[in-house]
Amino acid sequence: MGPPGAGKGTQGELLAEHFGIPRLSTGDMIRAALDEGSPLGERVREFYDAGRLVPDDVVLDLVAAAFDRPEAERGFLLDGFPRTVAQADGLGALLDARELALDAVLSLEVPDEEVVDRITGRRVCSSCGHVTHVRAVEAGTACPECGGELSQRSDDAPETVRTRLAVYREETEPLLAYYAKQVGLTAVEGVGTVEEIQGNLRAASDGVGAT
Repeated sequence: MGPPGAGKGTQGELLAEHFGIPRLSTGDMIRAALDEGSPLGERVREFYDAGRLVPDDVVLDLVAAAFDRPEAERGFLLDGFPRTVAQADGLGALLDARELALDAVLSLEVPDEEVVDRITGRRVCSSCGHVTHVRAVEAGTACPECGGELSQRSDDAPETVRTRLAVYREETEPLLAYYAKQVGLTAVEGVGTVEEIQGNLRAASDGVGAT
């Protein structure tokens, strides 16, 4: 868990690889369902094409399908899900039905100003998709990977980032207290190098069931 820009995707991928389990991201699940064209994917498409949020019951169906895949038999890492208390309740029901339980809930702690700096400074190559930061390249320079043009995503503008943070505080942050009471929550320092933060996460998850 953690605010937007905390590095959940990058760190989740590394941690899942460390444990040898799949990283389950609802964003990835939605894209995969659309590509597969399955009945569940067509349900997702109804909302996706209309520009509407995929409702909780459909998201939970995607999560349930991911739980039942062979690669998740040894365990899984949830990345950025659940996002609301309602989703957390639904997740609990899915786990109970499969006689499963969460081994750990980790929260990457990153100050708001650091989040704003990370996201607003992010630049994406229009040619190869490489993501970098203005601190790593001189302003206006080409992509260091392919020489393509670097640009800022529209949703990485400062006012948009602060709105996303406000939504996180209102809708997702209550989950910290929810899981602290239900399962136990470990706060992890999310500032530093990728390697330092990954070390913090591995130390915090030492001894969980996935090992």
